[in-house]
Amino acid sequence: MTAQLIDGKAFAEGLRERVAELAAAFEAKAGRKAGLAVVLVGEDPASQVYVRSKGKQTVAAGMASFEHKLPAETSEADLLAVVESLNADPAVDGILVQLPLPKHIDEQKVIATISPDKDVDGFHVVNAGRLAVGLPGYVPCTPLGCLMLLKDKLGDLSGLDAVVIGRSNIVGKPMAQLLIAESCTVTVAHSRTKNLPEVVRRADIVIAAVGRPEMVKGDWIKPGATVIDVGINRVPGAEEGKTRLVGDVDFAGASAVAGAITPVPGGVGPMTIAVLLRNTLVSAYRASALDLPAGAI
Repeated sequence: MTAQLIDGKAFAEGLRERVAELAAAFEAKAGRKAGLAVVLVGEDPASQVYVRSKGKQTVAAGMASFEHKLPAETSEADLLAVVESLNADPAVDGILVQLPLPKHIDEQKVIATISPDKDVDGFHVVNAGRLAVGLPGYVPCTPLGCLMLLKDKLGDLSGLDAVVIGRSNIVGKPMAQLLIAESCTVTVAHSRTKNLPEVVRRADIVIAAVGRPEMVKGDWIKPGATVIDVGINRVPGAEEGKTRLVGDVDFAGASAVAGAITPVPGGVGPMTIAVLLRNTLVSAYRASALDLPAGAI
């Protein structure tokens, strides 16, 4: 048995196309483009690449991209002032402050300053609370992308046994809330879970978001289970000095047992920016009191 590959790259492309169509419809109705502002502090190379990619994809989807690049020594007060100005700017529907921030800046304070109605990353405590009690809000992009892939593959998730490995505020916790809302039976496991392989072995759905390369082995997977691998880890490659990307799941071992699995790269990764664009568009429609067609994105 070889698992079916869940092609996150193809799904993300389709989602971006739907976003672009609705962005054009929004512009025609509202007389302006939906706008995403990205704030980058410092010179972190990975963050710079990511911000550049976000800007390109925002423009490609027919939305306005506002980039604010600040030096690493920017004070916390100055960064908060930038966020406040974006909160007040009617051209900006979504605000994303690229993490990690330099050590002298309190990340939680910055996230708390972003207006919950423009918090398209879904990290603000108000949006976390909305998700927990089932109210409309913004959900972090990676877990929402994972849910989209799961529903596309499996349809109704009701009654399925799901294990989420990882308990971060960015992936693990919101992923668990989303699966509970879909009527799954959810276990949140982590590095300290006793008998972790046994816990994982009973799951119909496994979400691996623990940040350890190839930690989840093939013999942990229940035959026919659906495996969503959120991990992106660089490990030494076959050639000296070269690296390769692997997930949190031993792909070769799990593929021999699972019913379906996301590859790394090309699985969950492409979904994150696509969902960010989707969240920004939803925010634009809400800000302009326009109705977004039900189920469109």
